[in-house]
Amino acid sequence: MSSITRDEVAHLARLARIELSDDELDHLAPQLDLIIGWVAHVSDAAAGDIRPTSHALPLTNVMRPDEIVPCLTPEQALSGAPAAEDQRFRVPRILTEEA
Repeated sequence: MSSITRDEVAHLARLARIELSDDELDHLAPQLDLIIGWVAHVSDAAAGDIRPTSHALPLTNVMRPDEIVPCLTPEQALSGAPAAEDQRFRVPRILTEEA
């Protein structure tokens, strides 16, 4: 398994829109590499005869069943929107092309 590089950490930080200093990148790269290694180690420990579980105790779903109920029409939902077009809300762009 190859180790995670400082450049890969910088790329992940840029994708997550997290600004990291050079010292933070140097500090985080080996830590993330250790975390990835331990996750792989835990994955290797799973035996084929053990059922995957999401919780150690048996749980039952206590949520109500889904029922179809009347809802707003697109026109009703967009009636208070300042700039609705083609049955969609118009919102300011938050993503840029550099990501």
